[in-house]
Amino acid sequence: MDFLFVPVAIIVLVVIILSNTLKVVPEWERLVVLRLGRIIGIKGPGLVFLFPFIDIPRRVDTRIITFDVPRQEAMTKDNVPTTIDAVVLFKVIDPNAAITRINNYQITTSLIAQTTLRSIIGQVDLDQLLSGRDDINKRLQTVIDTQTEPYGVKVVGVEVRDVVLPDSMKRAMARQAESERERRAKVINAQGEYEASERLAQAAEMLSRQPASMQLRFLQTVSEMSSEKATTIVIPLPVDIMSMFLKGAVNNTPVPPVIPVPPVEPLPDPNHLPPIEPLPDVVA
Repeated sequence: MDFLFVPVAIIVLVVIILSNTLKVVPEWERLVVLRLGRIIGIKGPGLVFLFPFIDIPRRVDTRIITFDVPRQEAMTKDNVPTTIDAVVLFKVIDPNAAITRINNYQITTSLIAQTTLRSIIGQVDLDQLLSGRDDINKRLQTVIDTQTEPYGVKVVGVEVRDVVLPDSMKRAMARQAESERERRAKVINAQGEYEASERLAQAAEMLSRQPASMQLRFLQTVSEMSSEKATTIVIPLPVDIMSMFLKGAVNNTPVPPVIPVPPVEPLPDPNHLPPIEPLPDVVA
């Protein structure tokens, strides 16, 4: 029994030594090796040899890490309450600093992102928050990256994902948008009327130079009206056309002879009337 225990113990010891001596590091990881508590360097990827029980490895993932920033209630610069969440992308560019200068770089980066998000939102107006997402994302990335750079973390990007507004603010914004659309419609209508009046003035000036063109326009209008399926068409006749017909009729019709009118005797003057004779007395 003792003879079997010794070989098994030796095999187990060899396995333990080999597991602490040989390390396979993937392409996306690096090993920060501490020998007797002091950093001797960064190793990997590939097969790495270590001194067992003397070298202590710390694995660091160098891929881009994504995490969600929890919803944060913030107040904009114009005192509008909002609820905002975001997405932060970062990666470790200095494994040595990420191990020796901070306890947990992932939790620290997440907390910095939350506080920075509330701070930046408090510096912008609501209109800028809704329309200038790209500028806000760049500002967030710059501020967060400045704070995470000392411990070897590079912020690749920050995206504001959702902005939740109160229902009263949504209704107010809807009324504002409707009023803006009505204003634009009125401006466009007024501009169209102004341009149409200019064109009409130019057309009237051109028609006034050639009077016959007005008659041609009138005939064209009559032709267009006749093409419609209408039962009654009222055609106004200009005075110029009537005068032309009247002149033609006068020129072609002979003038009738003038009939003399007898003179009329003048009425007597009421001041020189003859006296009225009295009536005879009537005997009963």
